[in-house]
Amino acid sequence: MLNYQSGTRLRIFTWHIHGSYLYYLSQGNYDLYIPVNEEKSEGYYGRGETFPFGDNVYEVPAGEVRDIDFDVVLFQTDQNYFTDQFEILSPDQRKLPRIYLEHDPPWDHPTNAEHPVDDPEVVLVHVTHFNQLMWDNHGLLTRVIEHGVTCKDIPYSGHLNKGIVVINNLPERGRLLGFDIFKEISKHIPLDLAGMGTEEYGIGEVLHPDLPAFISQYRFFFNPIRYTSLGLAVCEAMMQGMPVVGLATTEMAVTIQNGYSGFIDTNISGLIEKMQYLMENHDAAKEMGSNAKETAINKFNISRFNAAWEDLFHHVIQRTTKGEVIKGGIQL
Repeated sequence: MLNYQSGTRLRIFTWHIHGSYLYYLSQGNYDLYIPVNEEKSEGYYGRGETFPFGDNVYEVPAGEVRDIDFDVVLFQTDQNYFTDQFEILSPDQRKLPRIYLEHDPPWDHPTNAEHPVDDPEVVLVHVTHFNQLMWDNHGLLTRVIEHGVTCKDIPYSGHLNKGIVVINNLPERGRLLGFDIFKEISKHIPLDLAGMGTEEYGIGEVLHPDLPAFISQYRFFFNPIRYTSLGLAVCEAMMQGMPVVGLATTEMAVTIQNGYSGFIDTNISGLIEKMQYLMENHDAAKEMGSNAKETAINKFNISRFNAAWEDLFHHVIQRTTKGEVIKGGIQL
């Protein structure tokens, strides 16, 4: 076996799927092992150069993965679960405690889509209660681990009297992520768009480590997404102390409190009015931003997030050791 790390810390094998999520996951008291190949194909990027990963994130050449001892395997996509594991994991590794981290709500149908994981020996984790609610989870017991984010000590100023949107590749992702909404509201309210693939309509990519200082200048953060998980960018903006404006759909409906930490609505005209209010009332925006930060500290605390993951890792190890798979679900 290759000795990447000695000691008693848990060894978690996963793929690099969502860089920002992996970064926050890596803040915990365990070691993460991610595969890398020459093609840098999806999931095999390695550490990359965008995120300041610590020493507990190890790159493993894909061909050497089967030679390492792990404690838990963490799947994050159907590709990981149905294809990748059979290509790079050994038969013994495929019998390890397994977790499937579902980042998204169902796409095929909002209420009737069956989750592809139906094995009671695999623990299914959702990142929001909305996602857990909407997926047909086959009657399996699942767990929700809400996002956790860190906060740099960069105060919100809001001196730029306009809103900021942070979404990668928004133009090509269309109505689902609210590109049409962004374009319509931009006719009435000054909005900047940041993210990969946004150069034609915005300012392009801002690297993740630079985002806190960048977005802190804007009066408010706008999330035009109709239907997806709660974006980490929203959590980060709240932790930054920014008021958030968005659609009253998905997990946003229970994250932003109207008139307290920002504004949510399904009426686009109503959102435009609230944005105008924030632009005309800097002090009110600061107060809502302060409330948003208080909410984020309680809801998206990184220590709570990493403790929840560490607890789950230990649970699935103990469950596998004791064979605690019961009919109708997993006893967590």
